[in-house]
Amino acid sequence: MPVWDPDVYQRYKAYRDRPALDLMLQIPRDLEPREIWDLGCGTGEHAALLAARHRDAQVHGMDSSPEMLARAKGLSAQVDWVQGDIAAFAPDVAPDLIFTNAALQWLGDHQTLFPRLMATLAPGGVFACQIPVVTDDGWRRSLAETAAQGPWAERIAKVDRVRPAIDPRQYYDWLAPLADGLDLWTTTYLHALEGADPIVDWTAGTTLRPYLEVLDEAEREAFLTIWRARLAVDYPRREDGVTLLPFPRMFIVARRR
Repeated sequence: MPVWDPDVYQRYKAYRDRPALDLMLQIPRDLEPREIWDLGCGTGEHAALLAARHRDAQVHGMDSSPEMLARAKGLSAQVDWVQGDIAAFAPDVAPDLIFTNAALQWLGDHQTLFPRLMATLAPGGVFACQIPVVTDDGWRRSLAETAAQGPWAERIAKVDRVRPAIDPRQYYDWLAPLADGLDLWTTTYLHALEGADPIVDWTAGTTLRPYLEVLDEAEREAFLTIWRARLAVDYPRREDGVTLLPFPRMFIVARRR
């Protein structure tokens, strides 16, 4: 797994927070959870918010990154911080709420993973999930094409990267047999990014990071020079200095039978 940099990840905090908060607002209001897990909690703000919202609950924030958890532990929040792998998630107490924001796209075999996570819930518990809709167009396409060219192609081919999107209707098919209420939707956010290199900056804390970790300093600069040239064509900076980045995301709120 890549080594995450909390400072880089937080650079566009407001944009990254918006989907998590939109997801949180759709958690059923009648849910009174006693056991909550935030899977892929990152720097911990959303787990802390859940703890503040549900003061009688035991809230756990789990992430695979010690760097992210070190930042999370600096929050003044009543949260049990756990380093662990979502793929091996097996709680001792059945959760009433599993909240996971922009994390599960890093794991494979969603056909098995999503129903398994749902099955860990207590009856009536809620699975609330948001993941990016990963397509092969736009900046992801130019990033993949840049990675496939040049002397780094073989090394980059082996890195752990975001999994491609699956038709949302398949997620419905996987979860509906376990659910007593299932809401699934997609939203495209239009981010107005500022700065000289906004899409590189946006991806530097997440998608781009595994690519750069396998390159030396000279290769990184060469790689980014090629990709920046592609981005300048596909995402031209407007006269007002803003670069517009459409970013689609999928949301799931499912209640276990």
